[in-house]
Amino acid sequence: MSRAATTTDAFNAVAEPRRRQILDVLAGGERPVNDLVRVLGLAQPQVSKHLRVLREVGVVNVREEGRQRMYRLNGHALKPIHDWVSNYERTWSERFDGMDDVLEDLKQKEEGHGSDE
Repeated sequence: MSRAATTTDAFNAVAEPRRRQILDVLAGGERPVNDLVRVLGLAQPQVSKHLRVLREVGVVNVREEGRQRMYRLNGHALKPIHDWVSNYERTWSERFDGMDDVLEDLKQKEEGHGSDE
């Protein structure tokens, strides 16, 4: 089975760690390419290549400001990832709640047992 192209959807695009780093930086606000290059410590062509993939799936938007291209996060395009992870978040929360109950029971038993001494 062939691997899906990175430009197919947000899941594939953000699978690459450097692209996630770019998104982390852009979560703080709009930035020009040169800022991303400096913050990430990557060569400009690498950053541009990753930004192109992120743009193609709609995760980042770009606008011209004079001679600079300004990039910003498009959080709406990340919604499918959020929705998918939310299913697991519910499961994790239920399991953690169950663990809290078990720990509370153990604590009460320990406190009750300690008072008999």
